[in-house]
Amino acid sequence: MYDRTKIYVKAGDGGNGAITFRREKYVPRGGPNGGDGGNGGDVILRVSLGENTLVRFQYLSHYEAERGVNGQKSNKHGKNGGHKVIPVPPGTVVRDSDSGAILADLVREGDEVVVGRGGRGGLGNQNFATSIRQAPRIAEKGEPGEERNLELELKLIADVGLAGFPNVGKSTLLSVVSAARPKIADYPFTTLEPKLGVVEVDQQSFVLADLPGLIEGAAQGIGLGHEFLRHIERTRLLIHMLDGASMLIGRDPLQDFDTINAELAAYGSGLGDKPQVVAVNKMDLPEAREHFPALSAALTARGYTVLPIAAAIGQGVRELAREVRRQLSALPQPESIVVSPDGPRRYTLDEGIDEKHIEVERISPHHFVVRGVRLERLAKMTDFGNEEAAERFQRVLNAAGVAGKLEEAGVSEGDMVHLGGHDLVWGEQDGEADRVRASGRHRRRE
Repeated sequence: MYDRTKIYVKAGDGGNGAITFRREKYVPRGGPNGGDGGNGGDVILRVSLGENTLVRFQYLSHYEAERGVNGQKSNKHGKNGGHKVIPVPPGTVVRDSDSGAILADLVREGDEVVVGRGGRGGLGNQNFATSIRQAPRIAEKGEPGEERNLELELKLIADVGLAGFPNVGKSTLLSVVSAARPKIADYPFTTLEPKLGVVEVDQQSFVLADLPGLIEGAAQGIGLGHEFLRHIERTRLLIHMLDGASMLIGRDPLQDFDTINAELAAYGSGLGDKPQVVAVNKMDLPEAREHFPALSAALTARGYTVLPIAAAIGQGVRELAREVRRQLSALPQPESIVVSPDGPRRYTLDEGIDEKHIEVERISPHHFVVRGVRLERLAKMTDFGNEEAAERFQRVLNAAGVAGKLEEAGVSEGDMVHLGGHDLVWGEQDGEADRVRASGRHRRRE
């Protein structure tokens, strides 16, 4: 089954800012002219109608966007890294593997989500020149690009689903009524993955999905039932296929009908409430024709539309397609697949985040964590081996009120403060008690 997979994505790191100075004839003390680094590329998942399974991710599961180019002398800005666009089929649900949170539900062509934001390019030393610091030897490092472990799950986008026991003829019907060519053979679970076909009837069309056969216990996961049943969730109507000659192998088609419906109801998600058209197959066999009147009367009495077909020879197939099209026209479009007049959806994962918000947490007697988007980004982009850069970082912390928050939390001389992947030491310097010094240790994400 190629409808669920895991991938790792890494956005591009930002390029480093440059520390350079003008070196021209007759200009012995030229000013700073270090350019900014380029931004790293994003990793983007985007719906493409050319994709219909997640099979590509079985062979390639690591994706990285390009790194931004470092800034250069003469105020030259580094080139931005290229985005990595990954095509996915419509109906792809994107989850964060670590938290389990749903990041996006990609349905329409062009729907996209940035699952890894590229790092910002670091500022060159030209940005740090002031009237009192005319030759700054400070530049920012590029911000590391975001990285994530993702789980992709495919839920097919189809108007109609074909449901029923294995070997009742669903794949044969799909091949007859559409251009789809599913694999067909006489053994259980022939359809190893769902197949889509477009059915055209009377100058109208609908999308039909041949779903893997169901067996008793599917709702409890027997026979990969959960993997199969979830593909029916988005369909608006079901063609419930029965084998009209199943009595030849010791099965009652009416009992098969009740078994499948019980599994749909047990699974939940509204599957048991979906409207159904019943197609009784193999009517080219005498045994099927003999038992059809009684079977049809029993199902009609329950309120179902029952149609006899012989999918192998195309008998009754056109009439079935017309009835399905008629019933579909009377059903509302599900909200999740209504085409928006505004076009494709573009998910923004960091929408609504307050970059200035700061939190301080004491995680052990001598360890504190400082959280805040802006400060964490600055820590990642600061070269703590550069004295001027470390001093700038300290000034920003003080201006943001971090020292006061740490003191309120009970920080003491020598305690460790963790911020943006760096381990910083709280201590005194030049008589100031609100000093945080870099320890020189940087922790990268495992």
